[in-house]
Amino acid sequence: MSDQYRHWGGVIRKLWPTERDKFRDHLLRLDTMGRRTRFAHTVSDRFIEDYAERVFDMGSIIFAAFDGGTIVATAELRRLSDRWGSDAEAAFSVETPHQRRGIGTALMGRVIRSARNRGIRHLYMSCLSENVPMQSIARRHGAALRFEYGEVVGELVPTDPNYFSLLGEEMDDRVGFALAVLDLHGRLIKAA
Repeated sequence: MSDQYRHWGGVIRKLWPTERDKFRDHLLRLDTMGRRTRFAHTVSDRFIEDYAERVFDMGSIIFAAFDGGTIVATAELRRLSDRWGSDAEAAFSVETPHQRRGIGTALMGRVIRSARNRGIRHLYMSCLSENVPMQSIARRHGAALRFEYGEVVGELVPTDPNYFSLLGEEMDDRVGFALAVLDLHGRLIKAA
């Protein structure tokens, strides 16, 4: 199998609000098409900086795939109101050199589990009609897709949470928090 299509084996974990700079830097590294597929239109650096600054304040849960200490892909689970209700939205970004490695599929699994554990009954995602890889990932996870005005809207209905889904997220959070603390410690040492 070509190296371009190798399976992803890196670290995926939730981001913490103290890591918004890493999230911002990832979004800024997206090329023009990557930004367009993430936000459904062309966006400026300033837009990305503003978005990254407020994303955690909006109550979003962000999962990140790391290559070393650098974020190369993210998935965002966003509530659609002031509280977690029955509906939520998912959004994804994968830097071009890291596409076709299974990262989007792995991130989608994390988003679905988190939605499930929060009682989400309808998880929506929209992507441009030319974003065939994202549509494929959504179908693989059982999404019903419909085409609307040049976009594809996917809807997933997560199953009810159970002991294993709740425990799995809790364990991932504990490990992820420890990794985030170690990363912060390393950055502080480098800065000193």
